[in-house]
Amino acid sequence: MTIGKSRSIAFLGTGLMGAPMARRLLQSGFAVTVWNRNREKAEGLVPDGAVLADTPAAAVKGASVVFTMLTDGKAVEDVLFTQGASEALDVGAVVIDSSSITPDAARQHASKLAGRGIRHLDAPVSGGVVGAAAGTLAIMAGGDGALVEELADVFAPLGRVTHVGPSGCGQLAKLGNQQIVAITIGAVAEAMLLFEAGGGSREAFRRAIRGGFAESRILDVHGQRMVNRDFGTAGPSKLQLKDLNNIVATAEGLALTLPLTETVRAEFAEFVEHGGGETDHSGLLLQLEEKNRRSSKG
Repeated sequence: MTIGKSRSIAFLGTGLMGAPMARRLLQSGFAVTVWNRNREKAEGLVPDGAVLADTPAAAVKGASVVFTMLTDGKAVEDVLFTQGASEALDVGAVVIDSSSITPDAARQHASKLAGRGIRHLDAPVSGGVVGAAAGTLAIMAGGDGALVEELADVFAPLGRVTHVGPSGCGQLAKLGNQQIVAITIGAVAEAMLLFEAGGGSREAFRRAIRGGFAESRILDVHGQRMVNRDFGTAGPSKLQLKDLNNIVATAEGLALTLPLTETVRAEFAEFVEHGGGETDHSGLLLQLEEKNRRSSKG
C-alpha cells in the first residue's frame, strides 16, 4: 500500500496526548477520522477538519493508517479486537500504537494483526502535552524498520522517530524512558526538600544547579513546577504508576532487580492511594513532604 497524503488516517483516543497529535496531522494536510470513548474529547477536533466517528470500527473503515493512543493494554485490546476495529481494516493497513502498554501485549497485538494481513508498529512517545502540540515528540518505534521509513511523512508532523528494534522494543524503550523520568523526579524533589530543610530557597537551588551535571528536562520543567507549587494534571501520577508497575513486571519476567525503580514505584503508589492520582507526576514532592511531616511527628 502506498503511503501518501491522499490516504486517510484514523486516530483512536483523543485525550491529553491524542488530541494534539491528531491536530498536528490535520494541520499537515492529512485527512483524519477521530474516535474517543468520551465523544466530547473527539468533537473538539471537528473545527480543525476531523471527521467524527461513532465507533472504532467506523473510524478505521477505509483508513490506511490507524493511530491508537489509549490508556493501557486492555483498552487497546478492547478497541482493536473486541469492538471490531481490526476486522474493519483493509489488508495492508498499518496500526501505529502510541499507547504505553507492556512489551508482551504489543507483541501479541502485532501477531494477531499480522494474521489478518495488517501491519503493526508499537510507537509510544515522550515529550508530554507540550511536545505533542509542538510536534517535537520523541517517538520510539518497534517493528519493521522498513515500515518506519515508509511512514516517515506520517511521523514527521509529530516529532522525531527512531526505530529501536523488533515488535515490543518500542514499549521497552518507553518503559526505560519512564524509569528515568520517575527516578529523576524523585531525585529533584528530594534534593529540594533537603536544601529547603537546611534553610535555602528551592528557586535559588534550581537556578544554581542549572547548566551543571544535574541539568535535565525534568529539572527545567518539573523543577519549576515544584518551585511554583503549581503541579496541574499534564502527566497524571496514576499513569506514571501504571508505567512503573509495567516496568517492575517486565523486570521480573527478565529476572532483573531494579531497586531504584521499585523504591520510586512505592512512593507513587502511596501518592496515588492518598488521592494524588490526577496530579502531575511532579507532585511526588507532595508525597515526600507529607512523609517527612509524618516522620517528624512520629
